[in-house]
Formats: sequence, C-alpha cells, structure tokens
Amino acid sequence: MAIFMTVTVKAAAKINLFLDIVSRLENGYHSLFMIMQSLDLYDIVTVKPAKGIEIGCSAPEIPVDETNIAHKAARAFFDACGIDGGADIYIEKHIPFAAGLAGGSADGAAVIAALNEIYDTGLSSRKLCDIGIKVGADVPFCLTGGLKLSQDIGGVLSDLPELPQCSFVLAKPETGVSTGEAYAQFDKCEKIFHPNCPAMLHAAINSDFNGMMANAKNIFEQFVEVPKRVDIKNIMRKYNAKLAQMSGSGPTIFGLFLNPKYAELCAEELRETVKDVFVCSPVDKGLVIEKS
Repeated sequence: MAIFMTVTVKAAAKINLFLDIVSRLENGYHSLFMIMQSLDLYDIVTVKPAKGIEIGCSAPEIPVDETNIAHKAARAFFDACGIDGGADIYIEKHIPFAAGLAGGSADGAAVIAALNEIYDTGLSSRKLCDIGIKVGADVPFCLTGGLKLSQDIGGVLSDLPELPQCSFVLAKPETGVSTGEAYAQFDKCEKIFHPNCPAMLHAAINSDFNGMMANAKNIFEQFVEVPKRVDIKNIMRKYNAKLAQMSGSGPTIFGLFLNPKYAELCAEELRETVKDVFVCSPVDKGLVIEKS
C-alpha cells in the first residue's frame, strides 16, 4: 500500500572515461567494460502514487508512452515487488536527449528509487539494481553513481577512488545518436581496436590520474560519426583539457580540466558554434532524493 507522498529525485548525467565492448553475447546483448563518472547535470523527476502509470515531460520531443524508460522502470518495479500500483511521473529535462549521457537511464533510476520510497518496500541497493538492469544497461550505475567500473551488461559494479578536483565541459552537437544503431554498427565492423582495459583499471584503482588519462578510450569513436567532433576536441585541447573524448555512443564530447577557469573559457568559445554546452563537476551519487 502506498504511503501517500511526493518524491522528487535529482538524477545525474554520466560520462564514460573508458568504454570497451568486450564481446557480443549469445542473447544479443553486449558485454561491456566501462568506467563511468556521475556529474552535477540533473534531470528532476517527480513521482506521486497513482492508479496507473502516467508520464509527463518538459521536452516535447521525448515520448511519454510505454516506450519511455521511466514507464518501463515503473512497470519493472511493480512486477518485481508484486504490487498492483501506479505512478504519476513528471520529468523536467536538463540532460540532453540521445546524447550518450544516460539521461533516459537516469530518469528510469529515479523512478525506481522514488517508488521504493513511496511504497515503503525497503529494497536494498542490490535489489534496486537487479530491477534496473532489466530496464537498461546504465540504470544500475545511475542508481548508485560516483566513479565506478561497470562490467558485463551493466549489472556488475565496482567502486573506484574519486578523481582529483576537476571540471568537465560537455558539448553536444545537434545530431543525436541512437544507442541501438551504434551497437549495430559495432556488430558489422570487421576490424576493431580494443583499448587496454587492464591498464585503465590499474591506473584507476591506484589513483594514477596521468595513467587514466593516457589509457582513456571510447570504442564507439572508431565507427560512430559525429559532426564537429574534431573541431570540439581541438577547442578543448586549446584550453589544456587533460582528456577530450566522446561519452557513451555519442554524440556528446567532454573535456576534463584541472583548472576551472580554463573550463569556463573553453565553454564560452564552444557556445559560439555548439548549442548545448555545460560546465559540470563530478559527484559521488547518481541520485539525490527529496520527500514531501
């Protein structure tokens, strides 16, 4: 039975400091090796108990039917808990859509966490992640957040030491990228260079920042075409970015800066030619929950 309350969740975006597709599994999914970081760019997801599942969204281009990941997350939660319940969900979008920043997965994670509060189910983080992995590969990470290694299809998570104090500049070209289409392109590729997973993990575990920057890679950059990617990276490097790389399946490019002033100057120049530009900081949680 629902405890009648409204739960508002700030759901963080993520970037991929490292992404390798290890293999294609027999069930059609892909085995992944990813190192991800949560950032303080948030969607705001408000959830209330209701009779059915209803979705509203501030971004008109995002569907609000059963294809929305928030709807899938609510359905997965109720099925897992054996609850005949409902949810009224409103998503205030700030994370760009189809950007490689896990905006949809963050929304799905927010719904699962909110319903756990509303229906007082008291599920552990592990159980919430078990529900989340049925919804999407990035949902377990978005439920937890911070800096983590994610393996298999996204359900195996390991904590990593925090990054040094730094800033991220995100630049999303207008063209979106379909995650499904990006994986389909991988399946068609005959020659793929796989980055050095052990070296990246060793550097991350030992807080070897320079080693992480040297080994950071995203396999999708080999076969996903993104307009302005080279130009964006060049501007980021002009302002001394320690890393300039695509996040997820794209198209967002991020730059990592140790000097926040350089990050702001970089963002200022990027805004002359790129519509969506954000300056962010790393955070240690994927979700911030407020109850009323």
